[in-house]
Amino acid sequence: MTLKRLLSERRAAILEKWRDRVFACYPPETASFMRQEADHFSNPVAHRLTEGLKGIYAALLGESPAAEVSAQLDEVLRIWAVQDFTPSQALAFVFFLKPIIREELAGELKADAALAAELLDLESRLDGVALLGFDVYMQRREKLSELKVSEMKARISGLLRRVGVDPTTL
Repeated sequence: MTLKRLLSERRAAILEKWRDRVFACYPPETASFMRQEADHFSNPVAHRLTEGLKGIYAALLGESPAAEVSAQLDEVLRIWAVQDFTPSQALAFVFFLKPIIREELAGELKADAALAAELLDLESRLDGVALLGFDVYMQRREKLSELKVSEMKARISGLLRRVGVDPTTL
């Protein structure tokens, strides 16, 4: 049996553990709410995170185009960029998947050396996903900074107009 097939068969269990590990990054009350509230209107953050994790997992298994990984990373990382997670905090979720897969497939990995080689390849792809995620996260943070600068310029221009100064003459 191939690693891809095993990962497809155990998708639900692996994704649930990965999601729970990601939710554990939040304070306990928030994490509990995120696990319990499944409605995407009542709990949009948990919904977006869950959908993003599913998409990344599917892309890792080759079930969606490689270009889709960037879009799925953006789905997850845009939340953490707004919530002021540090880059290392925001990207840690990619690395959470490695021990979860190793734990879930421990028996098969002991029995089949070929699977271990496939797992190393998958883990290398996960490292690549993390690097791509860093780029995505930094693009989101740059966009947020640009928005903050624009907002600040608009406020200052408004204040200057109130006191009778034309901001375009400065």
